[in-house]
Amino acid sequence: MAFVLSEFAASRQMEYRMLSLNDTQELHRMRVGDREFVFTGAARGKARFAATALRATRRHPKLVLAAHVNLAPIVRAMQLAAPRMKSIVCTHGIEVWDPLPPLRRRALRHATLVLAPSRATADYVVSLQGVARERVRVLPWGLDPDFESKIIGEPAATLPAEFPSGRVVLTVGRWLATERYKGMDTLMTALPRLLLRWPELQLVFIGAGDDRPWLENIARDSGVGRHVHFLTGLTYGELSACYGACEIFALPSRGEGFGFVYLEAMARGKPVIGGAHGGAPEVIQDGVTGYVVPHGDPVQLATSIDALLSNPEMAREMGARGRERVHNEFRFSVFAKAFKKILRELCES
Repeated sequence: MAFVLSEFAASRQMEYRMLSLNDTQELHRMRVGDREFVFTGAARGKARFAATALRATRRHPKLVLAAHVNLAPIVRAMQLAAPRMKSIVCTHGIEVWDPLPPLRRRALRHATLVLAPSRATADYVVSLQGVARERVRVLPWGLDPDFESKIIGEPAATLPAEFPSGRVVLTVGRWLATERYKGMDTLMTALPRLLLRWPELQLVFIGAGDDRPWLENIARDSGVGRHVHFLTGLTYGELSACYGACEIFALPSRGEGFGFVYLEAMARGKPVIGGAHGGAPEVIQDGVTGYVVPHGDPVQLATSIDALLSNPEMAREMGARGRERVHNEFRFSVFAKAFKKILRELCES
């Protein structure tokens, strides 16, 4: 989003400034594609961050974008200081699937436009947060330009040493107690059924977090410890190589507002299994690019994995259709074009 905002501003001879709440206060440089951004942070100081944002209104900005709904109250304060300013607040998923605290909910309702990455999340914004339907726009996220460039002609990508041999089901995500809704435990409880027919099957978890002991206990109690592998601290190239080496990608979550990891696996031509909830069914075409399954149902999950393992040709065809869909609908250029159209509408209205 920073990349597109800066390009849009430059094309109109407008100034562009990026503020960060959590980064440290010294000068930071971030590169996305061929564009470099310079910004400072507020070191998690909410009062400092809010004061910096309010000072920015002295320059009469045309537009402000908040990348998370928690920042909506600051945007509302900026609107009061600069009444002609337009505003966009981004929502992502599960953070708006329950009623927000009153202050955030009121601030969200005053945004000029609220972005949601899926129709499912947009419906929650309207029904639970009370935002007027005409103020909500669905903008599916796209793969960033770095991902797109790195998967084209990358023969040197190296698998991490811990990556197992055999037929591999891959899952990627944070290992946090607050994110157990992702269904990683269901993958392990489905594994004993699959090992009866596919004894060489391996399950690879890529991520990090303090909930790893909980997951390891489930693997041990299910008797599948030798078939479950936890990889962490991977480089971008190693992660990309893991996507390329797996046979199936699976994350049977009930809380994905969209699901970047599904796109990353589809871009590598892999069949994908996700939860039949939230935004995942809008990314995964059931029976076409993979399967969607009910959250917490190890039998249905095992059946879907077994179907793909039993018919590698069908799995490859699903992966190919997924790659084509990413190319047509979720490339960075597609996202950038749609986002710039929204920015033009707001700046010209």
